[in-house]
Amino acid sequence: MAMTVNNLGTLHLLNILSRTTMAQENVFNRMSTGSKINRGADDPAGMLALTSLDSELRAVNAGISNNQRTDSILGVADGALTEVSKLLGEVQRLAFESANDAGLTADEVAANQAQIDDALASIDRIIGSTQFNGTKLLDGSLAINADVGTPGAVTDVRVYTRRPGQNDTTLNVTLTTAASAAGVSGVVLAGGLTKDSTLSIQGKLGTAVIQIGSADTISAIAAKINASKAQTGLSADNGGSGGSLRIFSASKGERSFVRTKLLDGDSARVLNKSDTGVDAVVTVNGQVTGVDGDYVVYTGNGTSLSFNIGTLAAGSSVDIIVRGEGAGGPSGATYNLGSRSDTRATLGFDGMYTYQLGDAVNGYLSTIKSGGANSLVNDPSKAADIARTASQQVATLRGRIGGFQKFQVQTSLKSLQDTKEGLEKVRSVINDVDYAAETAELNRVNVLMQTALS
Repeated sequence: MAMTVNNLGTLHLLNILSRTTMAQENVFNRMSTGSKINRGADDPAGMLALTSLDSELRAVNAGISNNQRTDSILGVADGALTEVSKLLGEVQRLAFESANDAGLTADEVAANQAQIDDALASIDRIIGSTQFNGTKLLDGSLAINADVGTPGAVTDVRVYTRRPGQNDTTLNVTLTTAASAAGVSGVVLAGGLTKDSTLSIQGKLGTAVIQIGSADTISAIAAKINASKAQTGLSADNGGSGGSLRIFSASKGERSFVRTKLLDGDSARVLNKSDTGVDAVVTVNGQVTGVDGDYVVYTGNGTSLSFNIGTLAAGSSVDIIVRGEGAGGPSGATYNLGSRSDTRATLGFDGMYTYQLGDAVNGYLSTIKSGGANSLVNDPSKAADIARTASQQVATLRGRIGGFQKFQVQTSLKSLQDTKEGLEKVRSVINDVDYAAETAELNRVNVLMQTALS
């Protein structure tokens, strides 16, 4: 009979010790790293889920960083425009004061002009120095460029947004009905008044009371009304029927109006009149637009812009070409709002220098400087109109930036932060170590190890 010499008990003990040691090492590995999955063999399905979650988290974190930076950029631009708006308010006040030329000396008008010059220089300095990480924001280098098929047909085109990733976009502008100003004739009839009269005139900007002497000519009465143009927005001449007084609004559109009321005097020769202007009717690519007089605002298919009707005649059309990617010129600032590359938006920052603020109809802000065509010495009422238009343009850009910041950037940032929180929770469930459970497992393994060794 054959005999075999071995030690099965020892081999069995070594096998137990090996398995216990491996279990102990796994527990130590999980507890030291804080992760339940440190290699594919730990949980193959969990490893695949973790890889996908980590990829999503990297994209979400990048999106959060992008939106935080974008929010900072827009905050810098808005802060600069806030100061520009304050300066324009001072310019407007000084121009209004100077329009009351009967109450100011030449030295006072000159002092106001000097203050306006300083304010305009400050505006140009702020615009030229506003930048973020070396990129200028408001000098026009981040504007979305646009060309007009017939130069002058529409003017002062400002593109606020466009669809990112697209080439040029052509917009066909059709003027169906031209805008008109408000105007009334025969307010004061030619031939003179029988007694002194008091006339109230009311326009878009406000009301003025005009004192009319019985010996005043129509031209003299018109001059008094024109002196209050900055206060009312109305002008006058002797172009009415039979040389009577004609009063008309300086601006066009339904918001412009003329109302006259005789407060006291010759009711037979001074008449109460009223009229309202008419807005233009404009379509862009067949879509009806918002219009205020000759000022047109269009939003459609990811493109938003504004412009003024220039020489375009009623019943005619003209193309506006909004330049896109690879246009060779300004194409706006594109920001990535989400965690994917298809969540981009492009915003245009038009130049805000004094030679760019204003419009082609009344003139630009730079023309109210000393020696300019619309300085206080030449035409304080016109200077006030230009300052008002410039202030509205700055307010419009601030509104566009604020709307983009609030409703796109900040909402996207909050959404991404919520998404990150959800992804982190799922990742924690899959991968994070439960130290209470692992401590109990370690104690169990240690007891097994000690028992086996004993």
